[in-house]
Amino acid sequence: MKYNFLGNTGLLVSEICFGTMTFGGKGLYEAIGKAQQQDVNSIMKTVVDSGINFIDTANVYSFGESETLLGQSIKDVGLDRDQLIIATKVRAFLNQGKNSGGLSRYHIFQSVDASLKRLQLNHVDILYVHGVDLHTPVEEIMRSLNDIVLSGKVRYVAVCNWPGWMVMKGMGIAEKYGWHKFVGMQYFYSLAGRDIEREVLPVAADQNLAMMPWSPLAGGFLSGKFTRDNQNADGARRSSFDFPLINKEKAYDIIDVIAGIGKQYGVSAAQIALAWVRLQKGVTSTIIGAKNADQLLDNIRSTDIELSADDLQKMDEVSALPVEYPGWIIEYQNKNR
Repeated sequence: MKYNFLGNTGLLVSEICFGTMTFGGKGLYEAIGKAQQQDVNSIMKTVVDSGINFIDTANVYSFGESETLLGQSIKDVGLDRDQLIIATKVRAFLNQGKNSGGLSRYHIFQSVDASLKRLQLNHVDILYVHGVDLHTPVEEIMRSLNDIVLSGKVRYVAVCNWPGWMVMKGMGIAEKYGWHKFVGMQYFYSLAGRDIEREVLPVAADQNLAMMPWSPLAGGFLSGKFTRDNQNADGARRSSFDFPLINKEKAYDIIDVIAGIGKQYGVSAAQIALAWVRLQKGVTSTIIGAKNADQLLDNIRSTDIELSADDLQKMDEVSALPVEYPGWIIEYQNKNR
């Protein structure tokens, strides 16, 4: 396992981050995974034994059950908490309470306390804002995040699913007041979803923010189960939970290419798709999930794959974003610079 620095923090994290969305299986999360404590313990032992030190969860995963199972596994397996980088999130509504979601100061502090209780920890290493809250000013959000760090309950703050301009606004506000800034970004990024290359990845590069792609297999669509001849792969996650949104016709073209490259290497299409994400400029740690230890090990093996320039070109071409304004005019006007 290789390790990369998390932005400007000096903190080293494994190039693979393990995501716990498959823990619990409550509600809509049942389609993603239903791992209970015994399986969770087995998976977590495999995670640590493989060299992964970066664990990603969220308060909303199985409505708190994922955090509970993760926290108990740390104790059951006897894992060294000081060797783990644990991230969770705040934003989603876990119940019908009027203030049980969003990014108000009220909810951020209450959510962190609830997450720590479920995790059986006295702090988390990274807290992500899990999305946009249009009803709370960015300045208020950044002030609250700064204060939650000062409380000692959170070591670093990061951002997930915000547009690039809003991330820069938050960074500018934090710079102005000397508050803690975002240290990283977690966004959907895969061969079937390269949208962040337009504005978000440039922000990450400009501000030296770590990038942690989620759903590198596009919700399992690039796992190798789905093809044009098998569009409703039986038992696959996408059959009952069609997320994240992608252009499926384009994705089938991508699958044809990565399946062919996989055959050359004697590996799965999924491993090729994961390898592509890992090798993209600016990517710090790719978030992968697993329903069991065997699936986890199969995904981890993608780190052994070194794709050739020809392989990368084929995948880049079939998955390329359509040209949009102002991107095309920026490129045109800077050809002679």
